[in-house]
Amino acid sequence: MGEKDKRRIAIPKEFTQGAVETQAEVLQVQQRPTQMYIGIPKEDTLQENRIPLVPASVASLIAHGHRVVVETGAGEKSAYPDHRFSEVGADIAYSKEQVYKSDVILKVAPPTIDEIDLCRPGQIIISPIQLPTITVDYINKLKEKRVIALAMEYIQDEAGTYPVVRIMSEMAGVTSITTAAELLAKSTGGKGVLLGGVSGVPPAKIVILGSGVVAEFASRAALGLGAEVRIFDNNVYKLMRIQNLLGQRLNTSTLNPMQLEKEVINADVVIGAIHSETGRTPMLVREDTISKMKAGSVIIDVSIDQGGCFETSEMTTHDKPTFLKHEIIHYCVPNIASKVPRTASIAVSNILTPIILKAGNTGSIENLLYNHQGLRHGVYVYKGCLTNQYLGRRFGVKSTNLDLLITSRI
Repeated sequence: MGEKDKRRIAIPKEFTQGAVETQAEVLQVQQRPTQMYIGIPKEDTLQENRIPLVPASVASLIAHGHRVVVETGAGEKSAYPDHRFSEVGADIAYSKEQVYKSDVILKVAPPTIDEIDLCRPGQIIISPIQLPTITVDYINKLKEKRVIALAMEYIQDEAGTYPVVRIMSEMAGVTSITTAAELLAKSTGGKGVLLGGVSGVPPAKIVILGSGVVAEFASRAALGLGAEVRIFDNNVYKLMRIQNLLGQRLNTSTLNPMQLEKEVINADVVIGAIHSETGRTPMLVREDTISKMKAGSVIIDVSIDQGGCFETSEMTTHDKPTFLKHEIIHYCVPNIASKVPRTASIAVSNILTPIILKAGNTGSIENLLYNHQGLRHGVYVYKGCLTNQYLGRRFGVKSTNLDLLITSRI
């Protein structure tokens, strides 16, 4: 026997004899649909009038075997009384404690500290996240409860877009123009200017910061009323896109500070429509520029839920939607779509219902997170860990990559 043969290790025949034989195909086991327990509490903050699921969507979920409990009065401001939900099979709860026994909580306003106290480990909360109202204590409270919290506006679809942001932006764009028309009237403290003008009288000048969905629908509404529109954005391709979508040439510009200041000072209405994908919106208009605007002009900061893009912006509510600063009317309501709650509720419901149905087919929303990158993008707290890097930097709290947590199944 040669030296080479001595170095060989004998492998038992039973380990190799099946290597070239036909192997049995391994099929993926179909996950059985799981019944989920979904709770919808009544909103008591920020004069919130919307509801995350309308009766038609509740009926669809119940038909697929899910259980839904709705707190009494939750849908009244959207013109959906309790009996509309009970008729389709939902349970009506008469206390928040009963609602928060659910596995999944759906809200259209951020949970309050008192509501977080009712949560339990592993519970899933899907709601908006309004950065001006977030504090380090709020984040720590969510971490202590070891819940899985998803920010509704950060959830992405398969195409990488933000469906909740888009549909709310469409409504916010149209509503911002109708609101501006009201605020310009003398009866509401405005300068008494008709938005569209009339024969022989020039129309109002509207400056829009941003060229996304809010800007698109605000421009459509403003142009339809006959107003003069000017749009600012640093993305030239988005400026080209909005001109193509509107089918006409508009006065557009990049965010050149000198040009922006000039246009803002001479504007009758300035609309902030900047959306940040991860954190706070940039501050685009300084207070000294706002102080030079014409008295009675209007600022509508649609970006206020992400901090706002005007230095003078302060969050307001539907009960008291405006305030005066430097004789300029500021409208900074974060849930502007709540002004038309029935339409907004149906729109949100149309987005959330397919996600819940898909989660039921995969076993749970937590299981769906493993395979749905867009849904993972909305998670900002996961079982005791902060996963949003912006919030971590802002509050000095350690943040952890969500993919690592899911991989390790913590």
